[in-house]
Amino acid sequence: MNIQNASPEQLRHYIRHGMLDGHTSGLAKGYVQANVVILPSAYAYDFLKFCFRNPKSCPLLDVSEVGSTSFPYFANSADIRTDVAEYRVYKDGELVETPTDITHLYNDDLVSFLIGCSFTFEHALLEAQIPIRHIEEQHNVPMYITNIPTEASGIFSGPTTVSMRPMTVAQALKATEITTRFKDVHGTPLHFGDPETIGIKNINKPDFGEAVTINTNEIPVFWGCGVTPQSVALNVKPPLMITHSPGHMFITDIRDSEMSQ
Repeated sequence: MNIQNASPEQLRHYIRHGMLDGHTSGLAKGYVQANVVILPSAYAYDFLKFCFRNPKSCPLLDVSEVGSTSFPYFANSADIRTDVAEYRVYKDGELVETPTDITHLYNDDLVSFLIGCSFTFEHALLEAQIPIRHIEEQHNVPMYITNIPTEASGIFSGPTTVSMRPMTVAQALKATEITTRFKDVHGTPLHFGDPETIGIKNINKPDFGEAVTINTNEIPVFWGCGVTPQSVALNVKPPLMITHSPGHMFITDIRDSEMSQ
């Protein structure tokens, strides 16, 4: 099984059948990866507005029909119930389960959202010879809950979550230039430098993912992160919210170039 060169459909097949259960950073080169949020239809409109009001952390790619398990444009052959390597199930704001299959939970009233993921633009950074530390160290990207508030919509409100990649100042400036073209997958960074400015007390203890090495000539560079809805879930406690586990993304059939503007 050569996962590095596997197509999106092959990778989803591996995930669906339990042959791939790790994070997806560095996989599906050239294709869009997405964060997942699944909610009862009664909450779908407010969450849709939440995404539009917070495009840096929740850049909305697509929304399913009520009860549908696939996305005709992004991945027609996919099944949202099985094609994420690990899910998180929240009930009333409590994480109650981390299954690899949510068929037993899915019903005709649920709506699935695909939200842009920063893994998508990492290939463009690598092509520009900007190192991606968590890929080098074979880690999941470090993610942190910040003190940056989101703009509320209905019940949905709470802090912004960010992902971090250490870079030199020159690399950070180049990365900003590159990610300007990727507005649908978080776009440019939210913050450079001092983590405490955005409420991060210990850069070596991420809230999600794994810590990475930050060299003495580097600064932490923070992008908005599609894990933000999970922080929001803990804050607003909807009766049911299903998401991907951080770093375990939904792999689409759409090429990165279609997200670059």
